[in-house]
Parts: sequence; C-alpha cells; structure tokens
Amino acid sequence: MHIATTGDAAASGVPAELVVVRHGQSTGNAALAASEAAGSQDAGITQRDPDIPLSALGGEQARDFGRWLASLPAERVPEIIECSPYVRAQETARIACEELARAGRAVPPLVLDERLRDRESGVLSKLTSVAVRTRFPDEARRRAHLGELYYRPPGGESLTDVALRLRSFLRDVCREHAGRRVLVAAHDAVVIMFRFVLDNLTEAKLVRLYGSVANASVTRWVADAGRLRLAEYSQTGHLRAGHPRGGHLGAGTG
Repeated sequence: MHIATTGDAAASGVPAELVVVRHGQSTGNAALAASEAAGSQDAGITQRDPDIPLSALGGEQARDFGRWLASLPAERVPEIIECSPYVRAQETARIACEELARAGRAVPPLVLDERLRDRESGVLSKLTSVAVRTRFPDEARRRAHLGELYYRPPGGESLTDVALRLRSFLRDVCREHAGRRVLVAAHDAVVIMFRFVLDNLTEAKLVRLYGSVANASVTRWVADAGRLRLAEYSQTGHLRAGHPRGGHLGAGTG
C-alpha cells in the first residue's frame, strides 16, 4: 500500500496521519464497571459527565500513552492535538504532553473542540443497564427496537448525531491541517463513529464494534491516495498499566 508523504497529503487535502486516543480509565468507568458487576442500579457518580476525571489507573494509562508518543520518530510525532473539552480527555492529553516534554520532544499545541465530546446520554446518563431497564423500561424497549445507531434517549444524542458533528470536525481538520499529523483525544463513541464515517461502515459492522474501544487505546489512519485509510484499531500494546474497557456505550463517561 502506498503511504502518502506529507506533501502528497497536503496536496490531496487530508492529514498525513490521524491518531485518535480514547481517554484513560475514568472514575466513572470504574464505578460503572463495579456496579454492573454487582447488578446494582446506583453507580454513585455525582459529578456532571463533563467533569469526571481520570482514575489513578487512567492516569498511568495516559502516562504510558505519552511515553509511546515520545518514543516515535520525529516524523510520527503529532503536530497538533485536538481534544474533547471533557476533563478526562483533557487530563489524558495533558499527561501525554508532560511525557513528551520530559523526553525533550516538541509539545504540540492543544485545541479544545466541543464536537469531540462524548455522546450525550440524556436521562440514561451514568445509569447501569439494570437501572435503565428498571427505571425506563419503555426506553429500553425503544432502544432495542430502533437499534443503537438511531436510538436517541430523551435529552441525549443518537450515534448518528455524533457522526454529524464528526463530519463537520473532519471537514475543518482537512481544510486546516492537510498534510499534518493530528492527534485527537476523545471518547469511545467518538472513536467508533470516526470508524463509521471514515471507513464507511454499515450498521451491522458498527454494532459489532460495541465495547471494543479500550481505555487509552490508539486508533490510527494514514493518508493514502487522497483519503484516510485505517492502519490500527484500538491498539493497546503501549500500555503497561492494563486496559479495562470501561462502561457500555450510551451510559456516559465513555
């Protein structure tokens, strides 16, 4: 497969490389996983979803990711970081930048973009699957009938809504950062919908990806003949701190 050079990518109007990292494990991921395992309705999460920080493990995962970035050859290190405004994504990016600086590598500028936020789950936010079935049985049935791609919880978003904002984001990235190496720090729903948009996935293929985006995992596309082609998906070989997958899509804290 021919991989475009920076000049080729700039001429074709796409980034030379697009790397998307899911944030490290959050305190919300850990709380939801424990509650799901116990069959509990209450995960005990009191913060707004945008304010949920990394757990101690998540901080170590972010550090592992940063060390991996610092180990890349100069022609692979990102030139710009586009980041979700949610705390857990910002912390992941900040810790990674600390590792770049510690290794004496150039630290790219970081830009917050609200289009990279997690999927908004509305009334289902931070609820376990047991809580959803118990408190909102009609919504559970509607979700099962419509399918995850098109289901929009009250006050929340469908995955197609996430896709719409990512299409807008990608248009801007291609216009502003053609030929450059772009790192995105975001969430599992964002990673999956980048796959949907960039890789032209069907609904059936998308459904099979549910739960497959590990915390602090790397998904990467490279410029190839005027488009972005998938090179890696949810890779975790850089992690020494473990990689739990976190909560289910639609619960928030992703």
